[in-house]
Amino acid sequence: MKIVFMGTSSFAVPSLKSLIESPYQVVGIISQPDRPKGRGKKLSPPPVKKIAESHNLPVFQPKSIKDIAAVDQVKCWEPDLIIVVSYGQIIPSGILDYPLYGCINVHASLLPKYRGAAPIQRALMAGEKATGITTMFMDEGLDTGDIIMQRPVSIDNMVNHGELETELAEIGAQLLMDTIEALNKKNITRKKQDNQRATYAHMLTREEEGIDWREPAVAVHNKIRAMSPVPGAYFYADGMRVKVYKSRVYEEKGNGVISQVVDYTDDGFIVQTADGLVEILEVQKEGKKRMLSRDFLKGFNLKPGTLLGIQGG
Repeated sequence: MKIVFMGTSSFAVPSLKSLIESPYQVVGIISQPDRPKGRGKKLSPPPVKKIAESHNLPVFQPKSIKDIAAVDQVKCWEPDLIIVVSYGQIIPSGILDYPLYGCINVHASLLPKYRGAAPIQRALMAGEKATGITTMFMDEGLDTGDIIMQRPVSIDNMVNHGELETELAEIGAQLLMDTIEALNKKNITRKKQDNQRATYAHMLTREEEGIDWREPAVAVHNKIRAMSPVPGAYFYADGMRVKVYKSRVYEEKGNGVISQVVDYTDDGFIVQTADGLVEILEVQKEGKKRMLSRDFLKGFNLKPGTLLGIQGG
């Protein structure tokens, strides 16, 4: 079986590696273009491209997958199956309809919940206790295709986006291989999605990154872990922006003013929210490296009684 793999981010890497190590023939890779990164804005290849080149696989990086050149390239490779994992663009019908076995997508949710671009982050922000991986046949909608297989995964209340994404990526690779094996054996059952139960996981916006201490403690904690390590939820203290990478809901309710630092702990500092307390455990001051909050407090005078905000003033 000849396979074309379409993917971009690190989430797609375990799936690509599994295909490369399998008996199937990966004949080509389509990935997003290189993007500028870092302070020097030097062009950096996406993670999928790095893996592909290390295995001498041909890589095509169109600005738009809808370009005629992109469709022609896919057809030139003559794939029997196309696998799409975290590619980042809507695939046109000219590609979806071409391979004999269709196009299969690996999606990081239990569809039809959390269709869209940010399923892991949105699940964490919502305080979900479980999520999972879905493989599906792709159609022209946004994650609306028929479900093939699903695998649920429980969510620990301290896990962050980066950690959960890594776990789901590995499980996604396993489920993908199970899916292809079943497809090979003609042992596939297609299940229509219930559109009435669908929810959408929209991309995070910059406006959402600021911590609103007027929210409940659980909601503040969930936002922090959903945005850790990237882009990082933040607050302002004395006009300086501070990103937060780790927190936990403190057991006591507290009686401080909302957004007020009410106390220190051995591990960090405690902030009053709308209905309780959040302990801040790991932070990053502007222009500095990430550090434990207890180390941050040694060099930043964040006294109990200080009011934290999401504005720069």
